[in-house]
Amino acid sequence: MNCYVNGSSRLFRRFPAESAGGFPLERFCIGGAALSLQSFGFFGFLLVVAAVYLHLPRRAQSPFLLAASWLFYWLAMPSMLPVTIAIAALTYLCGRALEGPRKTAALRAGVAGLLAVLAFFKYNGAFAGLAGWQAVAMPLGISFYSFAAIAYLIDAARGDCEVEKDPVHCALFLNFFATVTQGPICRAGALLPQFRQEHRFDAGRTVRGLRLMALGLFKLVAVSDVLGVLVDQVFPHYRDYGGPLLILAAVAYTLQLYFNFSGYSEVARAVGLFLGLDLPENFKTPFFATNFSGFWSRWHISFSSWLQDYLFMPLAWADLTGPTRGRLSRLPAEVCVFTVFFLSGFWHGNTLPFVIWGLLQACYRLGEELLHRRFGKPKKKAPARVLWAKRAAVFALWCVSMVFFRVGQAPSSAPMTAGDAFGYLAGWFRGWDPVRLGGELYSAVYTGFYANTIMVAAYYGFLLAALALAFWLDARRAFHYKNKPSEVALAGETHRWAVYYLLVIFLLAGYILQSGGFGTAGFGMYAGF
Repeated sequence: MNCYVNGSSRLFRRFPAESAGGFPLERFCIGGAALSLQSFGFFGFLLVVAAVYLHLPRRAQSPFLLAASWLFYWLAMPSMLPVTIAIAALTYLCGRALEGPRKTAALRAGVAGLLAVLAFFKYNGAFAGLAGWQAVAMPLGISFYSFAAIAYLIDAARGDCEVEKDPVHCALFLNFFATVTQGPICRAGALLPQFRQEHRFDAGRTVRGLRLMALGLFKLVAVSDVLGVLVDQVFPHYRDYGGPLLILAAVAYTLQLYFNFSGYSEVARAVGLFLGLDLPENFKTPFFATNFSGFWSRWHISFSSWLQDYLFMPLAWADLTGPTRGRLSRLPAEVCVFTVFFLSGFWHGNTLPFVIWGLLQACYRLGEELLHRRFGKPKKKAPARVLWAKRAAVFALWCVSMVFFRVGQAPSSAPMTAGDAFGYLAGWFRGWDPVRLGGELYSAVYTGFYANTIMVAAYYGFLLAALALAFWLDARRAFHYKNKPSEVALAGETHRWAVYYLLVIFLLAGYILQSGGFGTAGFGMYAGF
């Protein structure tokens, strides 16, 4: 499949050419890019799968859905399908071993094996060039189904869910095509029982799915992909721009990642609804949080809750008593928080920018706790101006950290280091000239993608309108609907049909503005992790 259109790589505008672990993400383009969740190929694939699946006998539904999921993965990254199947087999066998007398040994072996496989693929690129070693590509979405597998084994050992005796259901839980590339990270206790049920066409669920699909695709195509035009031009050439545009590009990247990942998660949930499956929500309007504890409870919820349940809680409750363990009976909460966020940064990548990003999150969270101890926890009902000031502060600090995140994602064709991230931040204080800003806004889009004055104006006009609609929908969900599911909030609008039409219009215009959508070559900005 040709990934290059109009002289630029459409994949590179959705993906860095190389991940933090050093593997070449352009390999994802071979054969499977036509099945990214916002592509027309995927819509055809989903239609066929749903039409067959919903008419099969109950006993045939799960095997068919697993076969469809493996086909989806093979089309995306054929060389790595055996790895995906092997991880599913390891998880199933270790899960069955939990029923035997050596339960603890089986759990340790399963978790250690999964972590070892994940670590190898994520970080083997760091040794490329040593003694002739060549980096091995990381399987698409391996972190997400590995974390789901680890959670399943721990929950089964604790008795929080049943051991899955059907290998088909176990593999489908890990490899379901809607979640295999970038989540959400599902819990076995919630999803596995659903595979044992019969699923038929349900008009109500289908309507809910269509709402979610329209919203998710709007976020992906009309907001995230369009923001990427500006971001991908400014970050590699940050030395050429003044402070105002650098700040705008940092904000643009922050919003690009949010709308991409939340949009993808909503499309995945929509696919689940079409097929009779309920998948977990992954985002709940995080930019309206007034502190970082609230932010992390709304951002990438399936991952942050995984860290809470399987990393923070075991650390916090670890028993340190004993003759050789010192006087502490428990690790201080501050140490546990720091460890969790440090490892979160290291999980995203073993390069310094990601480590700094993790350290910043730890500092934000610990600083918040120290302020609460010094001045007391804030009142639940504070003046609106105070709440909005807190939201602005959280957003600003998050944008600063995302500079390091974006630098960590820089492609090998335009490599960036932690020094570039600090240089980018230092650049915020230069070139504060309105005339210069206007010229740079024009040249960034004109040079980066649209070599046409009318298209540059159309780009910014479209982007501002799309962002206004996206933030209005988020604000309505956060304040009017108290963060109920997105499809519920959409259905509750008095003029909901006008909103539906707007979503579809913006979606189609987004495809047209991108000459068919350069985003169709990627599987989401988080699939590389």
